[in-house]
Amino acid sequence: MRVGAARAAAVRWVAGHARSAPGYRGAYFSGSTVGRADDAELASSSDVDVMVVTEEDAPPAKPGKLLYEGALLEITYVPWAELRDPGTVLSSYHLAGSFRTDTVIDDPTGGLRALYADVSPRFAERHWVRRRCLDARQRVEGRLAAFDAAAPFHEQVPAWMFPTGVTTHVLLVAALRNPTVRLRYRAAREVLTAYGQPELHPELLRLLGCADASAERVRHHVAELTRTFDATVPVARTPFFFSSDLTERARPIAVDGSLELIDRGEHREAVFWIVATLARCHTVLAVDDPALHAERLPAFRAAVADLTGITGTANLLERRDEVLRFLPRLDEAVENVLAANPDITGQRPLPPRRPL
Repeated sequence: MRVGAARAAAVRWVAGHARSAPGYRGAYFSGSTVGRADDAELASSSDVDVMVVTEEDAPPAKPGKLLYEGALLEITYVPWAELRDPGTVLSSYHLAGSFRTDTVIDDPTGGLRALYADVSPRFAERHWVRRRCLDARQRVEGRLAAFDAAAPFHEQVPAWMFPTGVTTHVLLVAALRNPTVRLRYRAAREVLTAYGQPELHPELLRLLGCADASAERVRHHVAELTRTFDATVPVARTPFFFSSDLTERARPIAVDGSLELIDRGEHREAVFWIVATLARCHTVLAVDDPALHAERLPAFRAAVADLTGITGTANLLERRDEVLRFLPRLDEAVENVLAANPDITGQRPLPPRRPL
């Protein structure tokens, strides 16, 4: 499917399923398709992110991934309160990128287009880029500081791994690139190569523990992931924020997407999402099928040990401290990107804006 056709399906989904909901304020595109040409091919391991804006401060759980007219859509609710202030959006590394270009699908109140008009011309200003880099960096520190050593191992692993992976996002933000989720390590490698710092990429992989992982071993653990994933999907009942990532519709992303990376020689870059998906499967199984959780747990522990070098809580605490010690080196790399990025501009003050 072409990106344009998938976007068109998303527009029709919003018109038919979101617009009539109470508190609806509009919708816009986000994620990896932003800025891509309509005639570009949308891989089966990619989806189209649609953000539905609502007046509710505590919106319902996101519907997540759904198949509509042949397009795989990822639907997420975002409170208007998070978007009301342009300065807040410009400072947020996970919000600002959607308003760099015109991504608005529907805007019955005019608020989204006014936000785009405020954010777009200032997106690349050095002041705001620095603020977003700091936002990402603080996420690394804050979430590592919140690590719970008393949690079950399958919860400890993602609690360490996700903030560790945000180190890549700090670099992507400095380069004005989309802070992608699944492909973050590949994207970071591209940025570091483009900005003359390729030696830092193995350091990022070392923090994750997979710098020396072989394609053969990674492929082996994808096979184990496939078994765990396929066993989890039919028994999953308890809702989690990631539940839509553990469905048959999401299998091309969760499983096939990892195999695609291995086939491209990017097996080390595939490790992040392999381990993340395994951990999420066990978070579900621990609640919805404890016997299956226990049965598949050895394969999970083997994958974590083999691909990241983590065998227990003590390792995780050591690796957490390694990431924190690495942050000054990351700061230096970010400064190099900011200094060399030709698209970053000077700062202009943000004018006052009338309330909507």
